[in-house]
Amino acid sequence: MKSVWIVDDDQSIRWVLEKSLAREMIPYKSFSNPNDVLDAFEKELPQVVISDIRMPKGNGIHLLQQIKQDHPKLPVIVMTAYSDMDSAVASFQGGAFEYITKPFDIANVMQVLHRAIDESKSADIIKTQFAPSTGSRAGNVAPELIGQAPAMQEVFRAVGRLSNSNATVLITGESGTGKELVAKALHRHGARVNAPFVELHVASTPKDLIEAELFGYERGAFANSATMKRGLFEMADGGTLFLDEIGDMSLAMQGSLLQLLEDGKFYRLGGSEQLRANVRIIASSYQNLEQLVANGHFREDLFHRLNVIRLRLPALRDRSEDIALLAQHFLVRSASHLGVKPKIINAETLDVLSKLPYPGNVRQLQSICHWLTVMISNPEIEVRDLPKDLTYPPLITQPMVSQGGIVNLTTPSAISNLNRDMQQHQVSPSQAGNWDLQLKNIAKKMLEDGRENVYQELMNVFEKSVIEAALEMTRGRKVEAAERLGIGRNTITRKLQELDID
Repeated sequence: MKSVWIVDDDQSIRWVLEKSLAREMIPYKSFSNPNDVLDAFEKELPQVVISDIRMPKGNGIHLLQQIKQDHPKLPVIVMTAYSDMDSAVASFQGGAFEYITKPFDIANVMQVLHRAIDESKSADIIKTQFAPSTGSRAGNVAPELIGQAPAMQEVFRAVGRLSNSNATVLITGESGTGKELVAKALHRHGARVNAPFVELHVASTPKDLIEAELFGYERGAFANSATMKRGLFEMADGGTLFLDEIGDMSLAMQGSLLQLLEDGKFYRLGGSEQLRANVRIIASSYQNLEQLVANGHFREDLFHRLNVIRLRLPALRDRSEDIALLAQHFLVRSASHLGVKPKIINAETLDVLSKLPYPGNVRQLQSICHWLTVMISNPEIEVRDLPKDLTYPPLITQPMVSQGGIVNLTTPSAISNLNRDMQQHQVSPSQAGNWDLQLKNIAKKMLEDGRENVYQELMNVFEKSVIEAALEMTRGRKVEAAERLGIGRNTITRKLQELDID
């Protein structure tokens, strides 16, 4: 039986894979760099290659390309700790069997390996001249399309797999999740990259002008049409037309669009010459198109015509593990535009940012980072530096512990929920009371008296009370208290000093 070759400069990764393969009695060989692998190919062929991408003495993508040039049927599994679309697309365009992100679940990796072994056994591995499509299209990717969240990795894989396809794609997701960026990536990494990418933002275009925008018009077709104008379909011929927020299109216009998608033929408004357009359609919607169909607001036949490949983009609150990476990128980019040094976000502030709901998704995080770059003078961003509308009510930046566990105060309704939580756990009225109402009345009185720094003064009282309660429960053990509160060890140490807690 041929062996599985492991290529990674990280000895611990090699060790984990070696032990897993040994348990299943699969022979293996390990390499710390791609050059040794290429030398070994002169003597024998493996069953499967599983390789890291970034290594000090070589590049996994280059290794993939070399293997696929000489042995196109040999399965190559790519691993990476750098979760960006560039790596995913380059891997799939280079012919990777699968793309795995670190840290990985070893059980899932073994499943992928078994599939690759089965495919390898069923194929005759012969030398042939094969040039994979790995041109410059894999570069120049939108940096906002980065992330380690599983849902984003699925998007990256889909873009990679669609790189040689002309299939119609429907992108769904909340506003601000990056639907336009994904549409541009699909075009940039596709076969039509050298042809136009044309956009129509349906929601921002007056309904009575959409037909003229799409199909164009002849001179004299209507009042003020003094010249002929080509439509977006004509302009996108050979390329891609992106219909952004298609759920806002009128039913009448949907019918005209469906007819064009069926046969590729259309007329300019006021024209008699039939025109043709060879266009790939990518559409997006923040709305639930299935519900619009059920309500009679969107044509079912058009929906099925568009819903060939569906890409669902996650909300930012559902991929909180990517917030730190995105925030750093946006801070660096804002600093570059302004010609200043990038800000650094400390761990406590990152923890707060990762727990915000982000109704505006990635676009909102981008705006926050730009605001911080412009408005904050100190080089390190602290919680108090965040825009005040993000930290209202004051308690939303702090977790609080009840007997049943952590109650995350991230919405205005969470305070009243905490009252109910205390009652459920038999906290007496004298202990609980309407503490949120009491706090509100105290704040009002302080403001009426003209007191300054009301927010910070009340926050200090709150933080001191919560930390002292946690220390009492843990008998003074700081590390355990921090864990129970859901804050960092460094944070509780600093707070003990700032709040003069003994």
